[in-house]
Amino acid sequence: MIPLLTGIRVVDITSIVLGPFAGQILADLGADVIKVEPMVGDLARSVHPTQGEGMSAMFLNNNRNKRSIRLDLKSEGGREVLARLVTEADVLLHNMRVDAITRLGFGFEAVKALNPRIIYCSAIGFGQDGRYRDRPAFDDVIQAASGLAMLPAHAGGEPSYVPSVIADKVGSLYATYGILAAIAARARGVVEAVDVEVPMFESLVSFLFNEHLAAATFSAEPQGAGYHRLFSRNRRPYRTRDGWVAVLPYTGEQWRRILQEIGRADVLSAPWFADAGERSKRVDELYSIVATAIPARTTAEWLDTFARLDIPHSKVNDLDDLLVDPHLADVGFFAPGGQGEAGAARALRQPVLYRGAPVAPDQPAPRPGADTAGILASLGYSDDEVRRLAANGSIGVEGEG
Repeated sequence: MIPLLTGIRVVDITSIVLGPFAGQILADLGADVIKVEPMVGDLARSVHPTQGEGMSAMFLNNNRNKRSIRLDLKSEGGREVLARLVTEADVLLHNMRVDAITRLGFGFEAVKALNPRIIYCSAIGFGQDGRYRDRPAFDDVIQAASGLAMLPAHAGGEPSYVPSVIADKVGSLYATYGILAAIAARARGVVEAVDVEVPMFESLVSFLFNEHLAAATFSAEPQGAGYHRLFSRNRRPYRTRDGWVAVLPYTGEQWRRILQEIGRADVLSAPWFADAGERSKRVDELYSIVATAIPARTTAEWLDTFARLDIPHSKVNDLDDLLVDPHLADVGFFAPGGQGEAGAARALRQPVLYRGAPVAPDQPAPRPGADTAGILASLGYSDDEVRRLAANGSIGVEGEG
């Protein structure tokens, strides 16, 4: 944990990955993140593989450094507890449908009435000003809607999903910077309450179109999108004699070195080669030349060659390869930290380093409702009131249904 956000309290009413990942980043930066879970707990707790009941790998990797409280928000007592939490919070983060959280009494205007300085972040499927506002949204659906799933078809394949919950994670990152920007603005007196809306659909479209808006940037017509270099059929990992490598010559000098290495110096004299713009138009031809040459040597031989030529390259790692990657070991990327208490042999540290900032021990992802009693006590609830709320099903504490 890097306690840069000490003193900031976040009420995190999110589940699965969209939202919890953002909440974890804020918690890793020292915010007091209170995870509000339903009585059955976050659905991510049961996603295989798990280490003990309710402590799945997915949950551990999105909820460390948080505290957990279980509330039945359909009950009057549960809503009363949430209202008290919101009154003392800096941020409310949720990924419920807007209509659903509004019906519960915790839409932006209602929460602002409780806390005029609240930063209210909705991590949702689609922007509320558009016609898709009420559509249900999950990662695969957003990958399809955003155009991401169709990108492989431009390179000669078929539409397919990226095997990662990338829409959820991109949305979480946008939510994180949105919350941090609002915190900074409020601290400077620029704003008080802020309604931060983070739609997955628009976020992923923005993420993709950074490079793929391409020629459509200059035309009002609905055509011309797509960064053509990325659609080359020969832009891919290359099979070596015994494995796979990735290599990316990009500058004219890098292309000159690799073409000389593979015996294709004849290309250097082509009239188009010296011009970067013309070279980019023929990049698929250049990639094809490289692809044809790569099978002649082993992976190790190519890695040595590319290092000698100073051309960007890598072995093509599988996921398990990364667990023993020497560079990641050097930087201490995989370390259990506080998660060891939750049964984890390894965990992911934040990739961003804050050199010169203080450091504090990580805390493990909480068990469901582990902090309910303590949080209620801090809100002024007596022991009798806590027992009453537990007895009528408004709250859940660890070890109780």
